[in-house]
Amino acid sequence: MGKRIVSACTTLAVVALLLCGAPLFTSEAHAWTAKEIDAGVDASLDRFTFDVRGAKDLMNKAKGILVFPWVIKAGIGLGGEYGEGALRIKGKTVDYYSTAAASIGFQLGAQKKTIILVFLDQDALDKFRASSGWKVGADASVAVIAVGVGGAIDTSTIKEPIVAFVLDQKGLMYNLTLEGAKMTKIKRD
Repeated sequence: MGKRIVSACTTLAVVALLLCGAPLFTSEAHAWTAKEIDAGVDASLDRFTFDVRGAKDLMNKAKGILVFPWVIKAGIGLGGEYGEGALRIKGKTVDYYSTAAASIGFQLGAQKKTIILVFLDQDALDKFRASSGWKVGADASVAVIAVGVGGAIDTSTIKEPIVAFVLDQKGLMYNLTLEGAKMTKIKRD
């Protein structure tokens, strides 16, 4: 009986690694082009400003905005996520980035989400751009903003240098953390 449990756990672990690792190991083979990423960023920012009152004001105050239009998360016990996006300064794309994270705990299935990081402090943006691999929680704290009833943000009360918003197909997601997500500059044509 014990051998069957070990065998089942091993099989589940292999399946989870294949599901979770596939996006990480095949990202270059199925990488988005710069044009595709930029189109996804445009659509994500349009949706964000349409869905959330105050988003436009916040974006106008931003020193830079990093948008990952499609972050795919998958897992069976062990999980992983991967996405590609663009950093915009004054409305223009200046660099492309990937984000990757791993997680352990109860999880089953896959989901797609959009991550928007808003840099409200020039020093925080400069440190991010100078890093070779920036990790949330280790290199900087990022406040994930939950929007209350009515879907509005009050830009006058936001004091953090970096704030983030996570959206799924239904809108803003709550009770999420980006802790441990690593963002790395990538080349795209």
